[in-house]
Amino acid sequence: MTNATDQPGRIILIRHGETEWSLSGQHTGTTDLPLLPEGEAVARSLREPLTKFNIVAAYSSPMARARRTAELAGLERVTVLEDLREWDYGRFEGMSTPMIRAELGYPWEIFTDGVQPGESPGETVEDVAARASHVLATAREDARRGDVVLVGHGHTSRILAGVWLRQEPRFGANLELGAGRISVLGQHHGIPTLEMWNAAG
Repeated sequence: MTNATDQPGRIILIRHGETEWSLSGQHTGTTDLPLLPEGEAVARSLREPLTKFNIVAAYSSPMARARRTAELAGLERVTVLEDLREWDYGRFEGMSTPMIRAELGYPWEIFTDGVQPGESPGETVEDVAARASHVLATAREDARRGDVVLVGHGHTSRILAGVWLRQEPRFGANLELGAGRISVLGQHHGIPTLEMWNAAG
């Protein structure tokens, strides 16, 4: 699909396929889990939808689950971007939201309440948004020539979409994004838009 000459390329967000922890709802930041067989199947299902785009560049998080998703989706010459990695959850790594709420004793929510240091220092939502801004700066350069694919994670992709839409980083709390889903960031008359969000392959 070729873009009009006056329209920059789109940015295609892919969340990695299902892992054991994404299935159970456990926060998976620095833990490098493999895809489940179901996650691999969903990644393969993205091949056909991606043929509809004029892809000129593809980037992946350094985590194995994202790199494997990119491979199974048929993306070629994928560049690893460290800034596409998932939110560093600090002490909450491997814990689900109900587990964290039970431990803290209040209705904790990550976008509002953040994380605490643990084996890793953790990040604020603003830290993740800063990384997302760096990713988008790179993607915009490539988008002068066509469409750009970013294969990453749930929270980071939601925050990145908020940055694209010129919203506060916490806007990402309003965007649900399932494993193995595809989303498209575009523009209309120079205004950043969501062309598609959380679509199954």
